[in-house]
Amino acid sequence: MCLKRLLPVLALAFLAGCSPPKGAAPEGASSVAVKLSAADALAKGVPVAGLQAALQRGDFTAVQLTQAALDAIKARDGELHSVIVVNPDALAQAQAIDDARKAGKTLGPLMGIPVLVKDNVETSDNMATTAGSLALKDNITRRDAPVVARLRAGGAIILGKTNLSEWANIRSTRSMSGWSAVGGLVANPHDKARTACGSSSGSGAAVAANFAPLAVGTETDGSVTCPSSMNGLVGLKPTVGLVSRTHVVPISHTQDTPGPMGRSVSDVAAMLSVMAGNDPLDGATTDADTYKADYTVGLSRDGLKGVRIGVLRDQVGNDPKTTAVFEAALKTLTDAGAVLVEIKESQVPGLGDAEWTVLQYELKADLNTYLATTPATVKTRTLADVIAFNTAHAKEEMPLFGQEFFEQAQGKGGLGTPEYVLASVKAKTSSALKLDGLMKANAVTVLIAPTYGPAWLSDPVWGDQYSGPSATQLPATSGYPHLTVPMGDVQGLPVGLSFIGPRWSETALLKAGYAFEQARRK
Repeated sequence: MCLKRLLPVLALAFLAGCSPPKGAAPEGASSVAVKLSAADALAKGVPVAGLQAALQRGDFTAVQLTQAALDAIKARDGELHSVIVVNPDALAQAQAIDDARKAGKTLGPLMGIPVLVKDNVETSDNMATTAGSLALKDNITRRDAPVVARLRAGGAIILGKTNLSEWANIRSTRSMSGWSAVGGLVANPHDKARTACGSSSGSGAAVAANFAPLAVGTETDGSVTCPSSMNGLVGLKPTVGLVSRTHVVPISHTQDTPGPMGRSVSDVAAMLSVMAGNDPLDGATTDADTYKADYTVGLSRDGLKGVRIGVLRDQVGNDPKTTAVFEAALKTLTDAGAVLVEIKESQVPGLGDAEWTVLQYELKADLNTYLATTPATVKTRTLADVIAFNTAHAKEEMPLFGQEFFEQAQGKGGLGTPEYVLASVKAKTSSALKLDGLMKANAVTVLIAPTYGPAWLSDPVWGDQYSGPSATQLPATSGYPHLTVPMGDVQGLPVGLSFIGPRWSETALLKAGYAFEQARRK
């Protein structure tokens, strides 16, 4: 999670491919113009479509691509701490993909593509799902979260598990984004002294470092979009209910969702096409099959022509350097044919307090439910048990910050408590009404603002220190989709442009984001 109000809490370049150079070929362009080795293709940030084409031509195999990813992690992740564990079965999975390809089978759009998974999402491989906490170091469930099962069915190779802000950055009000007791502190590849943001910090840093083309993140409020923005990636927080949350260590059933993170809009669109869909165990996904699509269809350089876009001026912040990049992005949008509409007021009074209350209640209820399903090897069966574990292991678990939010949540009652019911209605309904009202009143289909400013310095003494813009809260509390696309940099540090739309508007957001991305490359 990565709350604007609690940004210090949140969950909240030696690298080719972190930010696409101007003049680069459009996504999907004949893939790899010159035959590359698997290692070079990975290091150069070749898009998923290009990797697929190279695999199909036989330029390299899935085993070679997976080995190149494993080698890159081994060689360079010691200074980034982005990957908690690599999958011991990754090469075997890659070999199975190569065998299937030789047999003429087509498994899906991610066939042979290595994907990293945030370590609060279960996989059936021999890897624990820790949420970064030593309390879950033995949480080897042998279950695939449905989102992981869909990735496998689409041909993806599960490369490993990424580091994160421990418990998705919900443990403390004074936390340090990107730190976990299991994985240490994730560094930003663009400047290792700076944050990779949370809570999907490892997923963001690993893709930016070209350890894998794609990664799964999760967001409650900002945890896909912030690390994507600050690591120079594209990230999408889907409509809550488009992607299953089953077997994902939870914070909030109202706001939680997995989301795709990658180096380009087309890569993220391809990944979302595989991730989306109904899950009988997650009631929020009842309508997912109705709305899911092949999100790569219709991506076009002309996707902004005539599109009316609302500019959320009160979400721009007061950093002149970020504002200058944002103004340049607005010119790119208008040059690409978009019609911009200025919107001066988008705030919802009391929304932060309501969201804070909802998360306290839902954390206790949802985490207790999840922990009850873990293997007997996991001794922490409730939030109260986790609090006690942290206290007993304070040297390892709390060397930098405490567990104030956990303790506050533990003091709350059940989900029938009037305080929770009122806050839940306030948070979700008021933000949805605000977004719907802004779009209707201004006749726009998309809203934009800077996602965040540049990455702040990691500070183990004071924790997260950030006072810049953040566009995450309204889409997070409403459950509406939120796409971030790189819009430039501030002194070498990436900043993203947010595209926000109504429920189930992923197709429109990706089309707009793609056209913007391509316009920036001219």
